[in-house]
Amino acid sequence: MNARRPRLSIVVLNYNGARWLDRCVDSLRAQTVAAECELLLADNRSTDGSDVQSRRLAETFPGGRFIDNGGNLGFCEGNNRPAAEARGEWLLFLNNDTWLEPDCLERVLEGAEASGADAAMPCVLNYADESFQTIGVKGLDPFGWGSHFDSVPSGPSPIEILAPNGCAFLIRATTFRELGGFDPVFFMYADELDLGLRLWVSGGRAVGLPSARMHHRSAANVNPAGDGQMLEIRTSISTRFYSNRNSLLALLKSGGLLLRILALMQVGLILAEGLVAWVLTRNWTVFRRGYLAALTDVWRLRTHWRAEHARIKSTRRRSDWEMFRRFVTWRPQRWDELQRIRRMGVPKVSAR
Repeated sequence: MNARRPRLSIVVLNYNGARWLDRCVDSLRAQTVAAECELLLADNRSTDGSDVQSRRLAETFPGGRFIDNGGNLGFCEGNNRPAAEARGEWLLFLNNDTWLEPDCLERVLEGAEASGADAAMPCVLNYADESFQTIGVKGLDPFGWGSHFDSVPSGPSPIEILAPNGCAFLIRATTFRELGGFDPVFFMYADELDLGLRLWVSGGRAVGLPSARMHHRSAANVNPAGDGQMLEIRTSISTRFYSNRNSLLALLKSGGLLLRILALMQVGLILAEGLVAWVLTRNWTVFRRGYLAALTDVWRLRTHWRAEHARIKSTRRRSDWEMFRRFVTWRPQRWDELQRIRRMGVPKVSAR
């Protein structure tokens, strides 16, 4: 490995991603700034043979390393482990079900550095075509859920966002470590919102870069049907549990009074949504484990989020009011979910 410090450390966390890994890593090899990057390919104890595949790909990538996490640590700690070994000035947390256009990393690095941002992400298109998927968390809706852009913003200029999406989260290495990295308690889901909120209240800034382009399958493990295209909406009880619990935890950790009010409104919406899910699925377990258990677990974790709130408050540079003025939108995020259901049908819920 070149002794010179890499400009960028790319962290790819794999769990049963045999279908996606080769194309992901091949697209990294083809990057115009590949010589300035190192690759840390970590495995969460995959069972489909992709742990062996990951090791091979890492060993054949210039500046590549394979890291065996020794178990399924989830997204958060699964990324923290390799990030602790990263040497780059920037960290890019990249999902394995992605592929990048050849100048993507060059554009995202140049855009982040030129705009003076602490975090950034490229424009994400769907895996099999060029239809728009996301360019980051736009802000919060009236219930405290993360809201997103409907389409690619016009023009090539960076746009301010509340947080990059977890599929391609670029952040300065020093900033990531100062913020404490991803919260291992979260395990998975809403982790990018949590980190983005901590970045924002500490005075940091994140941008989305429309000229940098990548492609993402999205929910490949939860929703595998359709290969490169998503053909149905599929979720699981554990997905609902972590999404509901962690969104509340993020608000309680970083928020002042105004975000606490949104958290209370979110509790009401979680209960209402859980009742609807119970009616639609005729399955009490979905409501009990996916929704009620999420709320009771927030209370169980009160010592953790209260301690985190005190720690974050000590570094706070921005107020809730400033966040409301800049990032709270009035269209409920669940409206977008309802439109997806109208197009693709009622979600299928697995018992996992």
